[in-house]
Amino acid sequence: MRIVFVGPPGAGKGTQSQRLLHYLQIPHISTGDMLRRAIADHTPEGRRAEQYMVKGQLVPDDLMLDLVSRRLDSPDCDHGALFDGFPRTVPQAEALTQMLSNRGTPLDIVIELRVPDAEVIRRMSQRGREDDRDEVVAERIRAYWNQTRPLLNFYEQQGLVESVDGLGSPDEVFSRIKRLVAQPKQV
Repeated sequence: MRIVFVGPPGAGKGTQSQRLLHYLQIPHISTGDMLRRAIADHTPEGRRAEQYMVKGQLVPDDLMLDLVSRRLDSPDCDHGALFDGFPRTVPQAEALTQMLSNRGTPLDIVIELRVPDAEVIRRMSQRGREDDRDEVVAERIRAYWNQTRPLLNFYEQQGLVESVDGLGSPDEVFSRIKRLVAQPKQV
């Protein structure tokens, strides 16, 4: 199963994605992890990415797509993967769709973990981290919606988006997610 998992910061996406990876026994494709590893390993891609990241800029799409494509060539991705932090933009989503189509392995589902903004702010303010101040959290939520809404629209047009209520205990939320991935997609 090939899954794109999206949700606002503080929605519990990290917790639920780890549970989903364990449940489905598929690899986690985290572009953030791949970039950090490439930088630590001093690969050509890592050196190039670092030039952007130290300035707080987005890594160019061609570099991201190259990293994802190579990761998908790994044998452990033959039966699926969970994409986390990618795609972030419609051009990246279009390129991923084409990349997977060329491999004969299209996306199965885009899971949107929905949590009201007020709840996200409440959850993040309880964590007590320096970057979880109200004004910073509000800006992160705004950025998430500005970036994610077009992406969700793109995938909704393909009939791939399934929204999951992210309120409740972690077990309750995960049982909702499991129901989505256990049932075959209605065409």
